[in-house]
Amino acid sequence: MVAKDEMMASYNERRKLFVAGLNAIGLTCHEPEGAFYAFPSIASTGLSSEQFALRLLEEAKVAVVPGHVFGSGGEGFIRYSYAASLVDLEESLERMGSLMQVMQPV
Repeated sequence: MVAKDEMMASYNERRKLFVAGLNAIGLTCHEPEGAFYAFPSIASTGLSSEQFALRLLEEAKVAVVPGHVFGSGGEGFIRYSYAASLVDLEESLERMGSLMQVMQPV
């Protein structure tokens, strides 16, 4: 059984890696303090949260939740769970970064 401190350290490592990666590819994201989800801004893409989520799924094979489902304040954001392995998170960031490179900035 994994100790609580070990588990918390693992999620902290994932959170830091993922949030830094999102910021590096141009999706501004503040580091969450107590969840397993990142909520980056997609404003730089010029797309709605639903448009971006669909494009991400279809072109990069990365599933996220469009922010609009959390209310009007969520539009312009996506939600991504970082409760995944570091390998999977790094792969997602790579795929998302490739998509961001081909998108036209606003």
